Amino acid sequence: MKASPGSLKDVLLIEPTILGDARGYFVESWNARTFRDVTGLDVSFVQDNEARSKRGVLRGLHYQVEQPQGKLVRVIRGEVFDACVDLRESSPTFGKWSGVELSEENHLQLWVPPGFAHGYLVHSEYAIVLYKTTDFYAPEHERTILWNDPDIGIVWPIDGWRKPAVSAKDAAGLRFADAPKFS
Repeated sequence: MKASPGSLKDVLLIEPTILGDARGYFVESWNARTFRDVTGLDVSFVQDNEARSKRGVLRGLHYQVEQPQGKLVRVIRGEVFDACVDLRESSPTFGKWSGVELSEENHLQLWVPPGFAHGYLVHSEYAIVLYKTTDFYAPEHERTILWNDPDIGIVWPIDGWRKPAVSAKDAAGLRFADAPKFS
């Protein structure tokens, strides 16, 4: 396993070791000891989530104001553009975003620390996204920032779509300026 720093403070791109031959491949997608050795982070995951979405679906930008979740995100089927936004006011990358392609082909994983909003756009016919979280889902603390907020300016690769498919909750998200942040 390798860990590379992302363009935002504390975000990491994780590249697992793939053992493959003519029969297929094997990948150890999670090992607490290896993750700690490679990243210096000692995290405990309490929940695994799986979402299946069709091409053009955009989920996010989600976060929890209390019980903030760190997320280890990977794609087991298809391809997504995964984005996160730093909401930590004390961070040198506060208000900045980064994005990366995650797919079943590249096996990359994204570590999104607590204090970030997160979302993704499905490129393939459909995608199955798995993510581990460091705290439990707490709907009463969940907030959503508009996926297309011009103050953030995420460049979503929307080629050929008129408009991504978003949930009513995501369409009613807050502007970045009005969204609660982390100190």
